[in-house]
Amino acid sequence: MPSDREGAERRVPADWRDHRRLVEALGRLDAVRRGHARVFGCDPAAALAAARANEALGLPGTPAAAVTALMDKAALRARSNALHAARPVSFVRCGRAPLLPFLAGLIGFPCVVKPRAGTLGEGVRLLAGPADAQAAVRDYPEVTDLLVEEYLEGPELAVEALSREGRHRILGWTRRIPAPGTAATTATGHALPVALPAGTAEAVRALVRGVLDLAGHRDGPSHTEVVLTPNGPRLIEAHAHPGAEELVQLLRLAHGTDVLALTLAAGLGLPEPVHHPRTAHAGLRYVDFAPGTRIERAHPGPAAARAVPGVVRVRLEVPPGTTVRRTPTGSLHHAHVLAAAPTAASLTRILDRAAALLGRAGPLTPDSRGIHVPGPPWRDGPHTT
Repeated sequence: MPSDREGAERRVPADWRDHRRLVEALGRLDAVRRGHARVFGCDPAAALAAARANEALGLPGTPAAAVTALMDKAALRARSNALHAARPVSFVRCGRAPLLPFLAGLIGFPCVVKPRAGTLGEGVRLLAGPADAQAAVRDYPEVTDLLVEEYLEGPELAVEALSREGRHRILGWTRRIPAPGTAATTATGHALPVALPAGTAEAVRALVRGVLDLAGHRDGPSHTEVVLTPNGPRLIEAHAHPGAEELVQLLRLAHGTDVLALTLAAGLGLPEPVHHPRTAHAGLRYVDFAPGTRIERAHPGPAAARAVPGVVRVRLEVPPGTTVRRTPTGSLHHAHVLAAAPTAASLTRILDRAAALLGRAGPLTPDSRGIHVPGPPWRDGPHTT
């Protein structure tokens, strides 16, 4: 970990992308030689590098094959369909972009196209009809590796779990707030707590555990995205690493659940950290700027947003003094606001105000380009995971 991160003691320079040098650098540490260590990765590429390092050093952890299995969206879809064989998710692989209109027609509209091994939502497209499918051909290389699958209608959850020797503990979930119109494959933010009916909650837990079992994930954190469809929970994708830093912080703010501390304790065989339960409402709001917008160095917006009572963090991904060149894609946004409040209504007011100070006036209304999305099955209140 970077030495400035909470809990870190020492910085060891190593390029984690170079497997041989990473293993050499870690192998010199006394704790590694004694087997009292563990390598962790907190994003897709680092999770795979960590799994390979643990195997090379003889340290415990999820096998690299399991991490790879979770990264292969086509194989994972086929495996997860076995968990609900009566109503599987329709999908097909596409190796040539010009075939997209034909394959999308086979699946039926609306449908989703995405890279088979993509990360961070990059390259994901919602195709509402034949015209979108024709236009999407230009978005991908002619020879490619894509997945075309049916659009899953319903509210979305991001589920954090921690596995130990093949037993999967659900730590919590957040609800995803979708963006409107053509951006329905992106989000405007996340919020919690999310209180689900008992049957729905148990079905979500069963799906996540089943997917992790099928992939061979045995140890460490995982992040699974699920849609609550009229036919029951269905998988979007899963990863062998924690969710984004801001999602992990949401769980800490709302429930007092520290995903990273629990992960480190389980992986290193340490006592579990003391849990201090909380029942706050916490939310994440993404803020994006139109291409051509210049982020002034002396712009007072970030400081003003941070000063709003209830705001925990404001983060700009666009450096001051630069001009925004592209629209946000996938889970990559220009800025975000994290906040906590005693009620859902007060949380919304805080996020709206902070987002407006950053440069976007008013909240976005969830929609999905005319596609009906069933009402949420949850209520805003405490839940047990």
